Amino acid sequence: MSPNNFATDFDGFSGEMPEADIQIITSGGRRIPAHSTVLAAASSVLESILVRPQKRRSSEKTIRILGVPCDAVSVFVQFLSSFKCSEEQMEKHGIHLLALSHVYLVPQLKQRCTKGLAEQLTIKNAVDVLQLARLCDAPDLYLKCLKFISTNFKKVEKTEGWKFLQDHDCLLELEILQFMDEADSRKKRTRRHRREQNLYLQLSEAMDCIEHICTEGCTSVGPCHEEPCTKKLPCSKFKTSQGVQLLIRHFATCKRRVNGGCLRCKRMWQLLRLHSSICDKPDECRVPLCRQFKMKVQQKGDDALWESLVRKVVSARTISSLSLPKRKREEEPKMNLDHHQARSLSTTRCQ
Repeated sequence: MSPNNFATDFDGFSGEMPEADIQIITSGGRRIPAHSTVLAAASSVLESILVRPQKRRSSEKTIRILGVPCDAVSVFVQFLSSFKCSEEQMEKHGIHLLALSHVYLVPQLKQRCTKGLAEQLTIKNAVDVLQLARLCDAPDLYLKCLKFISTNFKKVEKTEGWKFLQDHDCLLELEILQFMDEADSRKKRTRRHRREQNLYLQLSEAMDCIEHICTEGCTSVGPCHEEPCTKKLPCSKFKTSQGVQLLIRHFATCKRRVNGGCLRCKRMWQLLRLHSSICDKPDECRVPLCRQFKMKVQQKGDDALWESLVRKVVSARTISSLSLPKRKREEEPKMNLDHHQARSLSTTRCQ
């Protein structure tokens, strides 16, 4: 019979409970009456002890549970019969109950102790609970203790528990320090990944912004066939709009870009190349040099580093399209622009 089923049957029992047939003896000499059937149903270890023949011939059956306070043993025996433990009992005897649940294989109590002790972690007891969690094979509690110590290490290292650990368990100390180092490395990787993702999202938005400028026109830059607009409202579609417009205006008039000596022109050149790598309709695209870059890639190919950048920007573009509402754009006839037409991007203004 499983402990859960036994507890259910016990709760529904309306008759008189038979007299206790076994005594639990504690370190202080206290005798706690119990029922052998209840103990055997709740713990396989206690069951094996009960079926083992006693060395001394006596009519009284006893089981010794030593090494823990008498009150903790009383709470343990009570849990075996009712499968209940109050918050007050857990606060007072949680550490000893975890040890008992591990030794006597009572998984329900072990789970309850793991949760209760995790909620009671403090600067003073964190190291002690960590050591106990390792001895009692409680991985969830062990991990929570590691995280707690890592977060509050400056305070924990001043406690007596940490000083004792340094003197008597160097391996555990090393394991804690390694965990802290790995946690710090994970945080750095996460921050770096977020910065990279933010950069790829900005590049993805810049691609949309370039296409928007070259097809519909924006605040101060637009295609040459568009009529100037009278409104001077800032573009609300893209955060990168102003920066891209400044680059385009500079690119269209710069005299140093022919010799490759202008960094701003190089940046614009890379944006146009990136757009060409992402664009799937080069023959209909209005963005300058889109088709020319496509033809160059077909002839010479792209390097691995650039292809990796394109994949990451495309991935960010996909994530952005799934997380943000789709932008509504008016469909307009598209026309091709070559390299010489880049200078004809007029300084028009539109909505």
